[in-house]
Amino acid sequence: MPTIAVTDASFQSDVLDSDKPVLVDFWAEWCGPCKMIGPALEEIADELGDKVTIAKMDIMENTGVPGQIGVQSIPLMVLFKDGKPVAQKLGAAPKSQLKGWLESELA
Repeated sequence: MPTIAVTDASFQSDVLDSDKPVLVDFWAEWCGPCKMIGPALEEIADELGDKVTIAKMDIMENTGVPGQIGVQSIPLMVLFKDGKPVAQKLGAAPKSQLKGWLESELA
């Protein structure tokens, strides 16, 4: 299952109203570490797609949601369950660490 792009307009339906957990990766085109974790998140989306949706939000094109939840540094991954942020991870990490963190939060 590929990652999905979410926008300020689709955030409510794609993330908050989702019937399964959603990991939102807040990123920007100019962010090197963001680009480094992109392929890892795509692979994790394929591997854990039945348990979690992986979404990406470009903070340069969408300023409303990042402002509301206080995104100050990127890459920032926030896990939402039942419409609420329940965990977050700041900064790039190897795929194994990202997947391990996510699996522990979903358990």
